[in-house]
Amino acid sequence: MKILIVNGPNLNMLGTREPAIYGFQTLDELILVTQKKLSLMPVDLEWFQSNHEGEIIDKLQKVSPSKIDGLVINPGGYSHSSVAILDALKLLKCLKIEVHLTNTHARDEFRKTRITASGVDFVLEGLKRDTYTAAIQILYQMKENLQ
Repeated sequence: MKILIVNGPNLNMLGTREPAIYGFQTLDELILVTQKKLSLMPVDLEWFQSNHEGEIIDKLQKVSPSKIDGLVINPGGYSHSSVAILDALKLLKCLKIEVHLTNTHARDEFRKTRITASGVDFVLEGLKRDTYTAAIQILYQMKENLQ
């Protein structure tokens, strides 16, 4: 199973950005831990990160449904503001999960509204470093159930 994982703005700053909220683990460390935890699963993971809305949209538009089985996206702050990413998500015909490392409903009021969430199959949040692992496991199970 091929899964694309897209990370939005500021996720490249994990480990130094608000460690009291996000922890001290970098994005590279999070990727390594996730891949290690999933090493026995038949999944092929492609990771992408950009701080630029247009690059995220370009990445989503270039993905062929025949090339991936699922998408995990953490749009970061764009989840609250980007109709353009929402539109790109709606074009993508595969299983899609939006993830957030923190429980956005326990944070700032503006974080409780996620524009991009209506372009995915569901949202998973608040599991910190295990968020990506759980999302990928869920995508794998959903794909298995569809077959």
